[in-house]
Amino acid sequence: MTAIKLARRVTDIKISPSTAAAQRARDLKAEGRDIVDLTVGEPDFDTPAAIKDVAIAAIHAGDTKYTPVNGTPALRGAIRHDYRSRLKIDAADNRIAVGGGGKQILFLAFMATVEAGDEVIIPAPYWVSYPDMVIANGGTPVIVPCAEANRFKLTPAALEAAITPATRWLVLNSPSNPTGVAYTPDELRALGEVLLRHPHVLVLSDEIYDRIWYADFPAASILTVVPELADRAMIVNGVSKSYAMTGWRIGYAVGPAPLIGAINKLQSQMSSCPSSISQAAAAAALTGPQDSVDETVVQYRARCDYAYARLNAIPGLSCIKPDGAFYLYPNCAGLIGKVTPSGKVIENDLDFVIYLLESEGVAGIHGAAYGLSPYFRISTATSMAVITDACDRIARACAALT
Repeated sequence: MTAIKLARRVTDIKISPSTAAAQRARDLKAEGRDIVDLTVGEPDFDTPAAIKDVAIAAIHAGDTKYTPVNGTPALRGAIRHDYRSRLKIDAADNRIAVGGGGKQILFLAFMATVEAGDEVIIPAPYWVSYPDMVIANGGTPVIVPCAEANRFKLTPAALEAAITPATRWLVLNSPSNPTGVAYTPDELRALGEVLLRHPHVLVLSDEIYDRIWYADFPAASILTVVPELADRAMIVNGVSKSYAMTGWRIGYAVGPAPLIGAINKLQSQMSSCPSSISQAAAAAALTGPQDSVDETVVQYRARCDYAYARLNAIPGLSCIKPDGAFYLYPNCAGLIGKVTPSGKVIENDLDFVIYLLESEGVAGIHGAAYGLSPYFRISTATSMAVITDACDRIARACAALT
């Protein structure tokens, strides 16, 4: 058999750690293990019925053909309405891209702009896919560790120090996956002032969780507070998290017309367009009643608050309170060096996560996957009963260490 030589863009990257962890949990469940899976950042709620009804009606109406590459007029209008009403950002059609999930939009943005030698600043902890997306497109991720003392947020001084003539992008994620922290308007303005001094740097703001919000300060986009960045900032969002529509695969972005045009050109050669049915559903989600979003956020917040209190009560663990999203990122430094009942020393956060899985059947993701140790991520996008069980198990596992 002839060996297949794979391109370096494939061999240089790894499978998403969160995807791998979720698959491991599924495999163990299939083997009959009692597993509490806290790996997946996916709402456990169903897509609201009114949104599904619109999709069904679109099918019956024959709305099943190709659409424009940058989305149907109805969806573009819905995106424009959402950005204007919530964030005071105006977006003409030539500034809107629609793709098969926010992840595709992010990847296409890097594909359109990043070449060998280009650097992309990524604050850590980061969503696991950012560095590999950059690497896959020939760029160099520049990881900037952000201390827990600063609530894991990038400071203007750290940003200034990381920028070089080769810097192509700064990536921001607010609220963050994995920490749930969000930037205040003042913090965004301070970062924007640094960027204004470096006109060669683009900014990619991933705001996929901005409706799942708990903080006492208002949700804001860097483009809202620093509108002078309009010619080099791209704001990415989607319907997956807020409307429990992960499988519908609709993400979108607003950005500079030349960049959006390049993304749309790439998509025209890659997938032509997203699903017409999913686009109809997404338009309904963005323009319809938002009661379902508000109701789920109340439940997400209650789950997050409960898990936050429980984890902080466990000796050896500590955790900061998220501003949004549905994750916690506990610090497990107090358990490094402890010994498991089987005699193994916990040397790092990966050892700790493996120990939780093997001893109590709790599946989480180690902090090193997000670029900052010693931490681990759990998702609270699951029922309160599951979270309660998971916290009980984590407490038992930690108590068994010596």
